[in-house]
Amino acid sequence: MALPTKFLVVIFFFASHAFGLSETNTPPQCSRSTISTGCHNKSQALELKLIAIASILTTSVIGVCLPIFSRAVPALKPDTDLFVLVKAFASGVILATGYMHVMPDSFDDLRSECLPENPWKKFPFTTFVAMLSAIFTLMVDSYAMSYYRKRNLECGVESNMDAMSTGKLESQTSGHFHVNNGEIRVDENASQLLRYRVVAQVLELGIVVHSIVIGLSMGASENPCTIRPLVAALCFHQLFEGMGLGGCILQAEYGAKMKGILVFFFSATTPFGIALGIGLSNVYSENSPTALIVVGLLNASSAGLLNYMALVDLLASDFMGDKLQRSMKLQTSAYIAVLLGAGAMSVMAMWA
Repeated sequence: MALPTKFLVVIFFFASHAFGLSETNTPPQCSRSTISTGCHNKSQALELKLIAIASILTTSVIGVCLPIFSRAVPALKPDTDLFVLVKAFASGVILATGYMHVMPDSFDDLRSECLPENPWKKFPFTTFVAMLSAIFTLMVDSYAMSYYRKRNLECGVESNMDAMSTGKLESQTSGHFHVNNGEIRVDENASQLLRYRVVAQVLELGIVVHSIVIGLSMGASENPCTIRPLVAALCFHQLFEGMGLGGCILQAEYGAKMKGILVFFFSATTPFGIALGIGLSNVYSENSPTALIVVGLLNASSAGLLNYMALVDLLASDFMGDKLQRSMKLQTSAYIAVLLGAGAMSVMAMWA
């Protein structure tokens, strides 16, 4: 998770020095957060933020843990139709999050009046960074798969070299590979498992980046009129986004320790961002050029990652898989579930 963050920091510092960005030359109204005199109540806002921390944490844990503990509920096991439909709905939520929430926020930040005309309004940085993020995600996906396949193949060669040299090994299956008549092939089931693991980790990365940003923004806000609808919207968002991530974690078949780590980071990131925003509310200025550029670039990067993951690793993988391809009825139901998830999350864009 450190590499994308460092990459964005490098972009920011390059841009700020190359284009002469200086907060001392910005308008006065851009040096502090905008305060609405009609709905500004610091104590009420703090109360709502504390409620948000508890409610978002609870719904996040419930959402991500439902699929993980679904083995106790036969109807929600990964090979059932209901699980496919729930995952399709959650994938629609993730897709709409990238297109309808994260990317528009990035446009608003990077085209703000508080930033200089050149270059921020002359070049579409949001779509450019989102495109690079999608390509970078593809690279991570591809290289990770290649690395693990190569490592497992090498382990298979080393563990069976002696048996092959003596001619005693004709056909053997060993975990992640098959050996048959001297030819070693990677097990397709193991390859699919590795892909599930890469998908789960990369998807969590995109969600964590966005969650920190939105949590920080909510924590720094002192406008109850803005926070109140955000609490309900984020609870809905975290619940179903968590179900999508939880389904990926379940299919990855991680051990208890790794599952716990992934669940913790997903569940705690937004509340942590809110708490951080509360602590920095006296010094954090969401309209300062520095904040606008950093948050805008992070949102653009997260949008590209989420859009790629939702379309390629979640939706395309499932809809082109054997289960949905064998049943037109289930496939149609899954498309409806995707549209319902994306539509519900799109409606939430009116409040969040």
